[in-house]
Amino acid sequence: MVLVVKQHRCTHSASCSCTKGHLSEDALFLVFRHMNWNPRLIANLSCVCKWFDEVAKQVLWKEFCHARAPKMMLDLHSDGSHIVDGNWKALGKLLIYCNGCTKGGLFGNIHVPGHFVFRTRFSRTAGKSFLPLQCRMDVLYVSDPCEHLDQGEEGDLGFFRGIFKSFATSRVKKILIEKQARFHQTEVCPYCKAKLWNMLHADMMPASASARLGAYDDSVEYFVCLNGHVIGLGTLLPLSDSEEAPEE
Repeated sequence: MVLVVKQHRCTHSASCSCTKGHLSEDALFLVFRHMNWNPRLIANLSCVCKWFDEVAKQVLWKEFCHARAPKMMLDLHSDGSHIVDGNWKALGKLLIYCNGCTKGGLFGNIHVPGHFVFRTRFSRTAGKSFLPLQCRMDVLYVSDPCEHLDQGEEGDLGFFRGIFKSFATSRVKKILIEKQARFHQTEVCPYCKAKLWNMLHADMMPASASARLGAYDDSVEYFVCLNGHVIGLGTLLPLSDSEEAPEE
């Protein structure tokens, strides 16, 4: 039985050591399935050569995504499309990596190092709260906030990330284009390197986002890239206050 249909040839030169023989794609599939699609090992394998990198992008990251978030992956493909916007590697990273931010980057003078997260819940219901009223028919999955507490003058910060379903045909993208919203001049998506729109600057940030995140009013800001990946930040309310914050 063939486990991997598409075959990838090494794209290195003839002098590349990997041309002297390496595991077949079926063997790699079985090995990584046994390791439950360990993302760190997939990332390490990608660094060996271009052939391994292609196998990881097309096969291993896809299997990791389906194993980590099966219902979400099923929904992202439920419209008949078999291609996730961007690529599987970018989506895999988005599932397990909080990008944080660098000083002078997307979120001003805030500096919080990026890091891996053990597990994050992504919610389609929560995503509705981050969409303008005229875009509520779009589908957006948003993560629970990754909390970074006691960040000096910035207070308690909550980073979130997400992904749109079929962003290319979404109402959000259509309105951003109609508004002639500008891309960020210097920063790109940390997951796929695509250009970014600022939803706050485009006047498309609903008030319900703050309530859903448990953050101060007008403290939430998020960006969406051309491939539909979302990265955002909010200043979290103290627990006693956020417990009483109304949700839409």
